[in-house]
Amino acid sequence: MAEVELTDDQFAQLLALRTGLRRFLHWSEEQARAAGLTPAQHQLLLAIRGHEGSEAPSVGDIAEHLLLRHHSASELVDRAEAAGLVRRHSDPDNAAVVRVALTPLGEEKLGALTSEHLRELAQLGPTIRMLWRSLEHSAT
Repeated sequence: MAEVELTDDQFAQLLALRTGLRRFLHWSEEQARAAGLTPAQHQLLLAIRGHEGSEAPSVGDIAEHLLLRHHSASELVDRAEAAGLVRRHSDPDNAAVVRVALTPLGEEKLGALTSEHLRELAQLGPTIRMLWRSLEHSAT
């Protein structure tokens, strides 16, 4: 890949974009904690609810969504299950596959956090889009 030469202003825009993303992630983690969840549990709930397909995700699917090893994803599911946020069940077509679904408490927690996140993203959206467009033009 050829090196892209950026101006000082474009480097400043890149920094602003990365800083904005990091601030959003930090804010998101704080929101999860305020809701009584760890940031990892929040991501788990989102990975389960956002999983495409007619079936609940498997632990392997969750590991893939969260960029975790299967064992780490399984431990995260264990802790979330103990907290009443998710429940495991065997796949009816393959008993070796464990699927994970949200409990009503998990749905409630995720719903509240999602509302807050959508409001925050609506505020950040115009700035992020402007910075992204500016950087996109510099890469072409």
